[in-house]
Amino acid sequence: MMARLLFLFTFVPLVELYILIKIGGYLGAFPTVALVVLTALLGLVLARFEGLKTLQQIRQSLSQGIVPAEEMVDGVLIFVGGILLIIPGVLTDLFALVLLIPYSRTIFKRWLRRRFNRMIATGNIRLHYYGRN
Repeated sequence: MMARLLFLFTFVPLVELYILIKIGGYLGAFPTVALVVLTALLGLVLARFEGLKTLQQIRQSLSQGIVPAEEMVDGVLIFVGGILLIIPGVLTDLFALVLLIPYSRTIFKRWLRRRFNRMIATGNIRLHYYGRN
C-alpha cells in the first residue's frame, strides 16, 4: 500500500509535469495554461450535471423504497472525477473525464465490481452484515 501511495504522490506528478512541459513546448505557455483551465471548466460543468442527475436518481430510488447502491457508486466516482479536475495536469483530467462520462463510468464500475468480488473470494476483504432478526 505504501508503494502505491509513493507512486501516486511522486511518479504521477512528475509525469504530469513532463507532459505539460512537452505540450508547452509545442503550443506555448499561455495556450497550455488555457488548455488546462478550459478542460477543468468543461469537466466541472460535466461533473455538476452528472452529479445532479445522479442525485435525482438517488431520490427516485429512495422514493420507491429501493436502495440506491449503483447511484451511490456513481456519486462517489463523480466526486473523485471532480477532485481530479482540480489537480492541474493532462492525465488527471483525462482520468476525471473517464469517470464523468456515463458510458466509460459504467465500464469502470464493472471493473471495480469484478475486483471487489475477487478480493472477497480470496479473503482479502470480509463483509459482515448485521440485519434485524
